[in-house]
Amino acid sequence: ETPRKPRPRVRILIGAATALGPGKVDLFEAIAETGSISAAARAMGMSYRRAWLLVYTMNRCFHGNLVTTVTGRRRGAEVTDLGLEVIERYRKMETKAARIVDRDMASFAKLLTEHARKN
Repeated sequence: ETPRKPRPRVRILIGAATALGPGKVDLFEAIAETGSISAAARAMGMSYRRAWLLVYTMNRCFHGNLVTTVTGRRRGAEVTDLGLEVIERYRKMETKAARIVDRDMASFAKLLTEHARKN
């Protein structure tokens, strides 16, 4: 197995309550893929309650919902246009951050033990 290239993990903190990071964005992407909060939670190895609370909290932190539930013949959830924009902007920031600190991350990784680099 090829070791993963070191990369920064971007967390966006604005105010006391609003935080967006890789886990929440991964969850939103999984919801977009599966069309379901419960299926996304299962795919990520988290409880439905935890996933639902993250969605609820993030919906309250933005000017509109990032995820909405679908009722009627087809039940499930979908990521809104705002949610897709948040995902896209976050991934762009993540890419920019990785590009900027690429050499520093490689140098930093050399300081770690072989054991730490494999985990």
